[in-house]
Amino acid sequence: MSSMSPPADENLETKEINLRSMSSSYGQAPQAHKVAIPPKQNLFKEFQATIKETFFSDDPLRPFKDQPKSRKLMLGIEAIFPILKWGRSYNLKKFRGDIISGLTIASLCIPQDIGYAKLAHLAPQYGLYSSFVPPLIYAVMGSSRDIAIGPVAVVSLLLGTLLSNEIDPNTHVAEYQRLAFTATFFAGITQATLGILRLGFLIDFLSHAAVVGFMGGAAITIALQQLKGFLGIKTKQFTTKTDIVSVLHSVFSTAHHGWNWQTIVIGASFLGFLLFAKYIGKKNKRFFWVPAIAPLISVILSTFFVFITRADKQGVEIVRKIEKGINPSSVKEFYFTGEYLGKAFKIGIVAGMIALTEATAIGRTFASMKDYQLDGNKEMVALGAMNVVGSMTSCYVATGSFSRSAVNYMAGCQTAVSNIVMSVVVFLTLEFITPLFKYTPNAILSAIIISAVINLIDYEAAILIWKIDKIDFVACMGAFFGVVFASVEIGLLIAVSISFAKILLQVTRPRTAILGKIPRTTVYRNIKQYPEASKVPGVLIIRVDSAIYFSNSNYIKERTLRWLMDEEEEEVKGDYRTKIQFLIVEMSPVTDIDTSGIQAFEELQRSLEKRGVELVLANPGPEVTNKLYASSFANTIGEDKIFLTVADAVAYCSPKVVEEP
Repeated sequence: MSSMSPPADENLETKEINLRSMSSSYGQAPQAHKVAIPPKQNLFKEFQATIKETFFSDDPLRPFKDQPKSRKLMLGIEAIFPILKWGRSYNLKKFRGDIISGLTIASLCIPQDIGYAKLAHLAPQYGLYSSFVPPLIYAVMGSSRDIAIGPVAVVSLLLGTLLSNEIDPNTHVAEYQRLAFTATFFAGITQATLGILRLGFLIDFLSHAAVVGFMGGAAITIALQQLKGFLGIKTKQFTTKTDIVSVLHSVFSTAHHGWNWQTIVIGASFLGFLLFAKYIGKKNKRFFWVPAIAPLISVILSTFFVFITRADKQGVEIVRKIEKGINPSSVKEFYFTGEYLGKAFKIGIVAGMIALTEATAIGRTFASMKDYQLDGNKEMVALGAMNVVGSMTSCYVATGSFSRSAVNYMAGCQTAVSNIVMSVVVFLTLEFITPLFKYTPNAILSAIIISAVINLIDYEAAILIWKIDKIDFVACMGAFFGVVFASVEIGLLIAVSISFAKILLQVTRPRTAILGKIPRTTVYRNIKQYPEASKVPGVLIIRVDSAIYFSNSNYIKERTLRWLMDEEEEEVKGDYRTKIQFLIVEMSPVTDIDTSGIQAFEELQRSLEKRGVELVLANPGPEVTNKLYASSFANTIGEDKIFLTVADAVAYCSPKVVEEP
């Protein structure tokens, strides 16, 4: 090792001598590569490349290349129905895993579906209908192996809130159901359209932080809504509003005459049992099945208890009746004319987007855990198709359920066949078992929903968001408090608004930084990040960390001039002998520039000339370089003032800096 040290030291010395000689070459052009002007592209090809990157970045047609027509046809059919692809390699071993996971999630979904239907202000059977048809469609068209399909708490609450704002579900039951089916139809159309047009990136505009806040707020709202069933409060005595103040006022105002102690005992006992089951499953992953079957056990035990004690005659509210039989057709019940058409369309878009956001997040999570690719656009088409078909068979909006998908994953599911198994169990339940739910107390359904939505309050994610990004935390808390203190719609609006506001803030107010030279290198970095970096006398080096568009070009120009003024003021205070004579703009992070950006640079150039400061550019990218030359701005400042690196630009400027007497 020691024998190799001298050559290494000699190399370092040689490099330093070369650097010194470069920076001290007064009056000579630096020996450096010039910025290359990329060859001009055909306008049509350039437009084609832009469209491809925007809408077809995953290159979905790659498998079709160099394939015979018959094979292309088969690949096309497999793209629409992925079951035909993975079905060929399906075997008994995979089926064993799928049947166990399918039966496990079925035991979880049946009691949850009955409860979620109540959240949507629909009869209990509609929750079961929505776990029968949609999972079958998804199993044929979906590409996720782990996602479990059915009604979910947040979408049920959202749909119930939006629909009940238009029609009273208690006095106009038939009209309310028709509006629900129509909204579900439009939710499916929205999802499928986004997938077909490959506009899936639109759902990414709802940031992760906003979703965390919205879900947490919705979980608290859902739990508060369950106090009606949990405490045995009559429907007429309970508020129809969802904000925390109205709900708590309604709860405590009925404390003396509206609560039923038998109902509270049933609800509290089984809520404790469900939470204990969750604790066991979380403590030991081998017992994942305990929290999965706990809701069904709770329903069976509580139903049996109410039946033998006839607690329903003591004021305990029960389900009473669930329609027997599979989904009836609802095609003729759609609102395709009249005032409710537009309302159903709006509700469908909102519910469809939220359902899509949840399903996409779940699908991506489990796909990354199992290391397989998930085609987001195909997922949207599958989810849309299942909701369109579902709306025609008396279902309301279904999507991926995180709790059920987690159980599905833990139970060892291999493919989407687990959804088919679940669907078959729900079918058998609808055909033969629904009459047995007659004496199921509403309190147990409330307890099941409360225990299910607790997991939606992700306080650990909120703490992490606070540590990483304070603006994201504002978005998170804005959505959370909007849902809790106002309504689901207001919370959703706040979540979307803050997400867009953050994008606009980043676009209109991009970061800029002053760069300095790292000692003993030719590297220039942000002086705030690297305090040891030193400024170059007479030269101000600025980096713009964004594309330069009409929305931020004026700000970048003004911010640059403010940097210059700040430096000049520091010179006056510090009695520097060298005034700023060169402004170097490091442009490697600038991915693009438009006409407003070029105009801003022209105005900046004129302002600098009046101050006796020369403008120098470093490392513009191909798009920027093309536009600088096309606009003749490169000729305006001089082609000899556009350099490949900041070091080259400094080497050009340093010898020309004149010290003031």
